[in-house]
Amino acid sequence: MEIFQVIQETITKPPIPHEPQKQSLKAWAMYCLRDKGFTVVYAQNADFAIERKGQGKLYFKVTNNPEDVDNSCSWIVWHSVDKSVSLMPLR
Repeated sequence: MEIFQVIQETITKPPIPHEPQKQSLKAWAMYCLRDKGFTVVYAQNADFAIERKGQGKLYFKVTNNPEDVDNSCSWIVWHSVDKSVSLMPLR
């Protein structure tokens, strides 16, 4: 679970703010994670994955609508009302 704490901190205290009019949520999330040192790679059934040495991949999808979230993988959700982002790890 420790990795999810680091990811949560990375997206809630990002190196650059998410500006929906300038960049997509996916591009912003990938940039923030790479800036923190994560290896972000292509994923066929998700928006992207974080590759961990010897531990496999963690798959992520991103959305602007919390109702899109399902149990297929972990999610990064942008809340446009209060301009915040949250992580919903796969359980």
